[in-house]
Amino acid sequence: MDEGIVKVQFPTCHLSDSNFMTPTTTPQSSLSVAEMEDIDVSVIIPVHNAESWLSECLTSLAEQVHTLKVQISLFLDSCQDSSPAILQDWIPRMHDLGYIVTTAEENNGQPKGVGYAKNKAVQQSCGKFLCFLDADDLMMPTRIQKQYDLAYHNHNAIIGCRFIRDPADSTPRYTHWANSLTPSQLLLQIYTSHGPTIIMPTWFCHRSIFDRVNGFSEGGRGTPEDLIFFYSHIRANGQVLRVDEELLVYRYHPQAATFSVHEDTIWDLRIQELQNQVLCKWETFSIWNAGKQGRKFYRTLMAANQKKVAAFCDVDVKKIGSYYTYEESSETPRPKIPIINFKDVKPPLIICMKMGMTCGKFEENLASLQLEEGRDYYHFN
Repeated sequence: MDEGIVKVQFPTCHLSDSNFMTPTTTPQSSLSVAEMEDIDVSVIIPVHNAESWLSECLTSLAEQVHTLKVQISLFLDSCQDSSPAILQDWIPRMHDLGYIVTTAEENNGQPKGVGYAKNKAVQQSCGKFLCFLDADDLMMPTRIQKQYDLAYHNHNAIIGCRFIRDPADSTPRYTHWANSLTPSQLLLQIYTSHGPTIIMPTWFCHRSIFDRVNGFSEGGRGTPEDLIFFYSHIRANGQVLRVDEELLVYRYHPQAATFSVHEDTIWDLRIQELQNQVLCKWETFSIWNAGKQGRKFYRTLMAANQKKVAAFCDVDVKKIGSYYTYEESSETPRPKIPIINFKDVKPPLIICMKMGMTCGKFEENLASLQLEEGRDYYHFN
């Protein structure tokens, strides 16, 4: 048995259940409680059918440059490929590099989802800090150390980093948005369609954050567990920080879990959070965009917030001066919302324009009003 490789048993993990694999391990006594408590960072890796990427992922871990005691905690969720065998080949190598490796596996009829696998991997880990990594992504050699250095002084923050998209041309607008957000926008642009302002595979945080949020949602396939966790963290006055270096290669491919989440699920979650955290505090507001997205936003507001909408604003001269009539309303007469020129609108505003789609013209128009983000307006799309 390889010394230094341990399968840690916690009451919440049920690692003694028969549906868990038993990898090559040393007796639990080979690591004392004190040694377990001395682990600085646990790298959390959920795995489901990752044979195409797992070796490269683990190679990027093996190439980390740091001065920390690091545990690698992997949970294999109903893998039907060679992921378990690949992992077994890697365990001795990781031990030789000084890593503690903790693994567990469940084989069910269907995988229980990313949120479930992350929770299991965290529950079986011991590190004071958690470094999240998807099995299809790669870390730059200094990721763990640089994020640890920032997180060590910021126990109330989820720490992200900039990333490299692979393939490079797969999501250029999204990549530019995420990598160019200012420190204040990490907390201000949380309602956009892009999701969390720091992407999940770059998250690094103190374990107390996971405990406070009570882990990830386990709704299974199609659940945006990262966004749910992110909103819960912010509601608890959590901070969001970023190391402004590209420390992760974020892969784009058809099998990625993000493609299982329906756009309407994300929309409903975002609009609920916006209403609960922002619109409930406003007596009136206007919507920038009298087109499809702006009208959809209005229609999906709760009735009390629909009544707060003073106007739509737009740049389209064909729309300006007319009204939007909400035909689906049960009220008589139907609500009619005026459409005005953006130059005449009064804050606060909800912006339902997609950024980076008008060659800078929308951004120029918004800047001309000299408004303050987070006070006078929030982005939704």
